[in-house]
Amino acid sequence: MLLLRRTAQAGKHGRSFSASQTLLSERKGLVLGVFEKEGEEGGLHLTEAAARFDQTLSGKLSELLKISGPTLKQGKSRIFYGIHKDFPCVAVVGLGKTTAGVCGSENWDTSKENVRQAMSAGCQLLQDLEVKHVEVDGCGDAQSAAEGAGLGLFQYDQLKSKKKNKVTTQLHGSADSADWQKGVTYAEGQNLARMLMEAPANHITPTAFANTIEEKLAPHAERVTIHKRSQAWIEQQQMGAFLSVSRGSEEPPVFLELHYNGSPDSKQAPLLLVGKGITFDSGGISLKPSPSMDAMRADMGGAATVCASIVTAAALKLPVNIIGLAPLCENMPSGKATKPGDVVVAKNGKTIQVDNTDAEGRLVLADALCYGHTFNPRAIVNVATLTGAIDVALGSAATGVFTNSDWLWEQLQKASVMTGDRVWRMPLFQHYTRQVTDCQLADLNNVGKYSRSGGACTAAAFLREFVTAPHWAHLDIAGVMSNKDEVPYLRKGMSGRPTRTLVEFAAGLVHKG
Repeated sequence: MLLLRRTAQAGKHGRSFSASQTLLSERKGLVLGVFEKEGEEGGLHLTEAAARFDQTLSGKLSELLKISGPTLKQGKSRIFYGIHKDFPCVAVVGLGKTTAGVCGSENWDTSKENVRQAMSAGCQLLQDLEVKHVEVDGCGDAQSAAEGAGLGLFQYDQLKSKKKNKVTTQLHGSADSADWQKGVTYAEGQNLARMLMEAPANHITPTAFANTIEEKLAPHAERVTIHKRSQAWIEQQQMGAFLSVSRGSEEPPVFLELHYNGSPDSKQAPLLLVGKGITFDSGGISLKPSPSMDAMRADMGGAATVCASIVTAAALKLPVNIIGLAPLCENMPSGKATKPGDVVVAKNGKTIQVDNTDAEGRLVLADALCYGHTFNPRAIVNVATLTGAIDVALGSAATGVFTNSDWLWEQLQKASVMTGDRVWRMPLFQHYTRQVTDCQLADLNNVGKYSRSGGACTAAAFLREFVTAPHWAHLDIAGVMSNKDEVPYLRKGMSGRPTRTLVEFAAGLVHKG
């Protein structure tokens, strides 16, 4: 804090604060963590990196922490200026108690979440001071530190004339560099999904989405095969449910098919990921209310997270084979659009009475799931911003998981504990199946016949009609699509959840049968 006072005094002698700020921005900042010491009120326990840094200052950092205010609680921060010649700004952030760990009731690892939150907060503080390069304390968990830093610094400002200060980060010290790089890659994957979801719909059309993913996968061409299927191919495949959604838009649909061959010599069947790709959802003829309709640019969040997870798996060179499918289109009203009451035919021959054109996600997924079975996958996971009902049920706390496989649920749950992006198992009762199969004109109805109650469960029951695989899970991510302040290390905006969980899940399958 002394430097701040000196800067103010220097202004009297002709040196402005902005000049000092420019000097800061040309040098590095540092983010360090500190734990609350157990059983000692007001006590602090420095991380290994913070302790080494304190030693170079002959204990000055510890002294400043004692005299500069109350004990740093979890997530709280303090900035010191001018205490080290290489780091004009040093942010110290509270990591909570050293005893924090996996919490069974919360289904996450509290210590990892504390590290992510702390490093995110510290990096954002230094970003606001226009520091250009920040070294980050690994806090004993370099991967989580890198994730927190990378996720916290992301902001979609590509279309603004005044952009946020760009900050580069690196691990403070050389230990755990491999874990740090892994965390950087995980964060970049989620940030790719956030970028796709946040971008306006006139910029991310179905074609633009597919081109963006193709560009991101270009560095991994030796392991990846990409098919951007046209409307003619979709028609040839008799995907009538998918086409019933796309027909109202002037933008042509694209069926994006990705093959990541991380283990080309393996005889193991591939993992199949399917993502709903509605690049803008007006509701079609069953038009949505206008308030907040702009958020429906992110209704392709399932496709965004699925494709981003495959880009991440390729960057990590995971030794596993993954197939990703993303039926991409807009849902728009027009004279050509599907009307309530119309009957369409899905790829598997089942007829569907479309009573609500705003229940379109399950239609595009139905055909994609039918097609996906042709690859005989070891497991199928589909991801979709499918229902507002899941938001009512779970809010932003967790992704709702509907699955016919205890084994698959265990793998997804285990992955979510590692990433801090919670999942919660939801019921697949026969009661909901009757809601969609008791239909007047067709085999199925795309909405529940008797009641709007249990809407997320009814949507899952509809999808189950297109699944024969023994290991299938449907992830309804509508509740976690955006972030206000629920996840402390994400800024307000589209969240990109659960990209990291999908990557961790895929990585966990490497040694599984």
